[in-house]
Amino acid sequence: MALSDLDNWLQTNVGDNAFIYQVFLGVFITLLVNFIWRRIYTKLDKQLKKTKNDWDDAIVLAISSPITLLIWGAGGWIILRYLLSVDIKTELRDVFLVMVLSWSLVRFIHQAEKNLIGSNIGRSDEKKVDKSTIEAISKLLRVSVSITTILLILQNLGVSISAVLAFGGIGGIAIGFAAKDLLANFFGGLIIYLDRPFSIGDWIRSNDRQIEGTVEYIGWRQTRIRTFDKRPLYVPNAIFNSIAVENPSRMTNRRIYETFGVRYDDISQAENIITQVKQMLQQHPAIDTKQTMIVNLNAFSESSVDFFVYTFTKTTDWIKFHEIKQDVLLKIADVISSNNAEMAYPTQRLQLEDLRLD
Repeated sequence: MALSDLDNWLQTNVGDNAFIYQVFLGVFITLLVNFIWRRIYTKLDKQLKKTKNDWDDAIVLAISSPITLLIWGAGGWIILRYLLSVDIKTELRDVFLVMVLSWSLVRFIHQAEKNLIGSNIGRSDEKKVDKSTIEAISKLLRVSVSITTILLILQNLGVSISAVLAFGGIGGIAIGFAAKDLLANFFGGLIIYLDRPFSIGDWIRSNDRQIEGTVEYIGWRQTRIRTFDKRPLYVPNAIFNSIAVENPSRMTNRRIYETFGVRYDDISQAENIITQVKQMLQQHPAIDTKQTMIVNLNAFSESSVDFFVYTFTKTTDWIKFHEIKQDVLLKIADVISSNNAEMAYPTQRLQLEDLRLD
């Protein structure tokens, strides 16, 4: 039965109150369609969660709420336009459809980003997808969808897209001069995302600008760094284009470089001490023997005979490194003591000659 036939039947059999039944019937059909969709979505979601593919889950989750809105929008459109004979422009319908589609795409991009970041759990460092890159691509896609949506809405409302683009080209020049710092920060953030000199969670520092701390957030305008005294430091992204940045988080080893001095009275034991210290380092489980290791006599100082230790630990963890360094230093002290030698400290020797009185 067509809507016009249904309307004629209601007018004939119900009379003036026919619009009440028309609205009730329209709402009931909308509720029924929405109920059927929710049942389909629930079963579909359960089945897709059993698969290992995250993309189908993202698609279904992205369209769930927009389809619900689309069902209610379609139901309202039918009730107002065909049952109540309200004159609604088709342009509004097209704008509504564009917005629903845009909402679905944004939800899909957000869910895909979440799934990709979550897929890093349990993966080795080589197989992990860079979180900063995922977030950057997600932001670019969302911005692209938003701009496209605005242009489509303007087109449906009768605004000339070519005029908008032409105005944007002229206005872009003025905006470029007025917001050059903002654009510099934007492209600085883009370079960070492309070159990836650091990522969220990395410890970075720069002596050029006295910057040091852990990266918490990388935005399009600024990067937030948490200093070691827990203060937030907000750095404009353009700064990173003109300074040298050190990323200690990506070091492969940590270095122990210390100088030790023994007394001149113990110079005969120096060679044995150096040999035993080197053997101790080669046998130490926390020292990376594949890296450069140097233990040699270094200098004859004013109060001591100096030798230095140059070696690397296997760990890069700051706390564990200091525990290992402490153990190495104490073992070196034991080696010196076991050779009946002592650490030197600043001393002066005064030599007196015998004086004879005639």
